[in-house]
Amino acid sequence: MARNKPVTFAVAVVALLVIAGSAVLLRGTSNGAPSADQYVSELDQVITDPETPNVIIRCGANEDRHLNADNPVVSPGIPFGAHHTHEYVGNKSADARSTDDSLAAAPTTCEKDDRSTYYWPVLRLTDGTGHDAHADGGGLHGNTGEVLRPKNVEIRYDASPVSAVLPMPRFLRLITGDPAAFTNGHGPNTRARWGCSDQPRRYTTKYPLCGSATTLRSYDFGSCWDGNNTDSASHRSHVVFPLTGGTCPAKTFPIPRLTVTVEYDVPPGHPFAIDSFKEELRDPATDHAMFINVLPEALMAEVVGHLNRSR
Repeated sequence: MARNKPVTFAVAVVALLVIAGSAVLLRGTSNGAPSADQYVSELDQVITDPETPNVIIRCGANEDRHLNADNPVVSPGIPFGAHHTHEYVGNKSADARSTDDSLAAAPTTCEKDDRSTYYWPVLRLTDGTGHDAHADGGGLHGNTGEVLRPKNVEIRYDASPVSAVLPMPRFLRLITGDPAAFTNGHGPNTRARWGCSDQPRRYTTKYPLCGSATTLRSYDFGSCWDGNNTDSASHRSHVVFPLTGGTCPAKTFPIPRLTVTVEYDVPPGHPFAIDSFKEELRDPATDHAMFINVLPEALMAEVVGHLNRSR
């Protein structure tokens, strides 16, 4: 997905915001930091996902700093095709050159030999200079600032609230969220969920000012598969989201529901932003994530068996 339209970034912003009764000065910069109205201290939406049996797979928090500006789901074979930098856990080889065979043969950061790749845009402190200030995916594409390392990453597979689930096919590719949410008018594919650890089950599509609490990014993926395809032209139509109540639409079948939650310790008072396409202006609603399923078939069967037995 090449993005080459010119863009004018927001000018310098200085905003005084109140967090939990304490005044905190956020100094936006001319290097691509979002405007002050993109930050909020109150989480105005409630997570209504049903609580179901789940399986958690530990994959670390990218301690090896696997970062690149590739997108093996959306732009396979195109180096720097993402035009912003992604952070990975799981498969150690994932990049633009990845194939099913190369992913299946590569080592992983996950337990139980889960060689899947899970990835999302990096989060940066925008009042500093990053390691890639003059590189593709970084400063050359308008994404400046120091990359903030995750504190923790949780990979969770949930059961269906209404029926048994089928195994995910190996090499299934998924995307959640809309990396073009800003220019798309925050349309139906927008699924950004930002939260704070001290406000459970609440979220916002803007950047949350969590103070001393942990900042959360949560990605929920579709869980109703068409029964045939591991990918589609849109990278979405082969796996869709359930209807209200958890039932899958006609001609689709429930599979384990993947949720990835990433935690950060954001220093209070520092502006921060995710990487994005230039024309998306680092809007927090553009948050998104991708997944390629390379769980061994035996492990997928174990996950599905646990979810279905525990219902």
